[in-house]
Amino acid sequence: MTNTIAIGLGGIVLVAIGADVILNDSQSTLFLGRKLIDLIEYVAFWR
Repeated sequence: MTNTIAIGLGGIVLVAIGADVILNDSQSTLFLGRKLIDLIEYVAFWR
């Protein structure tokens, strides 16, 4: 991955999070965060 691609992907992620905060009151970000925590606990169980 080149620096240009990394900066572009980082910008896209920041714009998506900013749009979620402005338009959806961070509901999607909270949902994904909770699902990520569930996934981490599930993977840790199988370790």
